[in-house]
Amino acid sequence: MEPLTVQIILIISLVAAAIGSGLVAGIFFAFSTFIMTAFSRIPAEQGIAAMNSINVTIVRSPFMALFVPTAILCLVISVLAVINWRGGVSALMLTGAALYLLASFVSTIVFNVPMNNALEKVSGNGPQAAELWTTYLRDWTWWNHVRTVASLLASVAFVRALMLV
Repeated sequence: MEPLTVQIILIISLVAAAIGSGLVAGIFFAFSTFIMTAFSRIPAEQGIAAMNSINVTIVRSPFMALFVPTAILCLVISVLAVINWRGGVSALMLTGAALYLLASFVSTIVFNVPMNNALEKVSGNGPQAAELWTTYLRDWTWWNHVRTVASLLASVAFVRALMLV
């Protein structure tokens, strides 16, 4: 591939990944800062129903057209960083990609999704549901904080790499 073509692909990928990871960070930020807090203030049955509704809706929403392609862009950026090593710029590219892929994308699959699946199986009332809801709110939100910070830092790394390319 011609160097100019690679440069154009790199810049477009970095811009798209910076925007994608920044938007994802904003969505996660909303959950971390007020959505989960609001859910914690309502009865467990209502909170469980609301979260289960979100979990069904989100997989069919435009969020997935942002979340997954941003992960794919991170893979492209990683390959471009390695095959055309540029020192600090490549390190920033790999850092952004790793933050998004591991701490945002993979942690969603490994931690948040299994918690969502467990929540889906619980009846919305009774002591077992209330106990699960309390644990869910704490653990899911903690991992969401991780995803929020990682996505934001990934966006920052991509923007910084763009400034240096």
